[in-house]
Amino acid sequence: MGIPRLPRVPHTSYDVAALRDHFPSLASGIAHFDGPGGTQTPREVAEAIAATLTAPLSNRGTVGRSERNADAAVAAFRSAYADFLGFPAEGIVYGRSATALTYDLSRAIAKTWGPGDEVVVSRLDHDGNVRPWVQAAESAGATVRWLDIVPETGELDLETLTSAITPATRLVAVTAASNLIGTIPPVRTVADAAHAVGALVYVDAVHFAAHELVDPVALGADLVVCSPYKFLGPHCGVLGADPVLLETFWPDKLLPSTTVVPERYELGTLPYETLAGATAAVDFLASVDILAAVDPAQVDPGEASDRRERLGRSFAAIDAHEGALRARLESGLASLPGVLVHSRAARRTPTLLVSLPGRRCRDAYEFLATRDVLAPAGQFYAYEPYRRLGIDDEGGLRLGLAPYSTEDDVERALAALADFLADEA
Repeated sequence: MGIPRLPRVPHTSYDVAALRDHFPSLASGIAHFDGPGGTQTPREVAEAIAATLTAPLSNRGTVGRSERNADAAVAAFRSAYADFLGFPAEGIVYGRSATALTYDLSRAIAKTWGPGDEVVVSRLDHDGNVRPWVQAAESAGATVRWLDIVPETGELDLETLTSAITPATRLVAVTAASNLIGTIPPVRTVADAAHAVGALVYVDAVHFAAHELVDPVALGADLVVCSPYKFLGPHCGVLGADPVLLETFWPDKLLPSTTVVPERYELGTLPYETLAGATAAVDFLASVDILAAVDPAQVDPGEASDRRERLGRSFAAIDAHEGALRARLESGLASLPGVLVHSRAARRTPTLLVSLPGRRCRDAYEFLATRDVLAPAGQFYAYEPYRRLGIDDEGGLRLGLAPYSTEDDVERALAALADFLADEA
């Protein structure tokens, strides 16, 4: 089955080949569409991890060199994610994953809930931003209410806001972007409704932060969680909030451990090498507009010396690159009979979920892998939206684009999927 090919549009301001040179794993030749589950890692991140582990290192302190190295890794991490998430450094909390952070926060916050209180979750969210709140509410005797989605479009159903958010609402948990279908919901609209009744807003930006710069003010978010391994870093989670808000909750702690914020929320000795890698990921992202520039000499780094400003420029460049590739991928999928695309929201990330009525997506996933195209199939822990979409397979096929994705990757994926569909055996 042939794929109608569109003229290739040169990306005159984004040299993806130059960017890819920083990713040793891409030499494998695999076309990675698994970014929503975890991106590939640039050399700079791995080197930061190795340098931290091989330098003198011990528990944090100010006396010995090894102690100061550990302390510096923590300070650099908080500074980097203050810039990345838009919160004060004193409100940046490390966690082993976004799910773990959400569980820890939900338990701490739920200590202030009781019968008569209400918690709102959404059917658009990854289960990591649903089940911790549902279980915490049940333990506290609070009521759970739901924001629904519109299955035909994958949009958040704003008509359910009125019934879901009431004067009894204490917290609303909502995603900034669906890891399953890419939908970017109007979080600020939800947040305004929540704040109108005095409720907190907890935003899952795990998928969103890989494609757009987080702005907690624009989102109306009180607490934001993300995962660096979704945007070129190591496996861990990061929470951002106003430190004054974090002062109002008390997680369970060991008796000798500090209660100072943000350390109040961090259990055990921190993995300093992971913090260094996560910091390096932010610095790498802040340099993408230069690293991927066709002529780096024409980009004046002094035009934006502030790291958050540089992150904004880089995300703009990434968005233009990924947007062009998404358009080609969508047009190619539309030309294939037997492909149903579930990513239809007006505003969405470059992540597409498809099902293949009459065929198993798992089979397609395995077939594409034989062509060195990695596009996994599954529910991806997005239990609620997957059920709500009513997909009649055990999992959809997800194709997610990343800063290092290329036009050739897209063409290879489309050609491989066409060959799978053509094989009726």
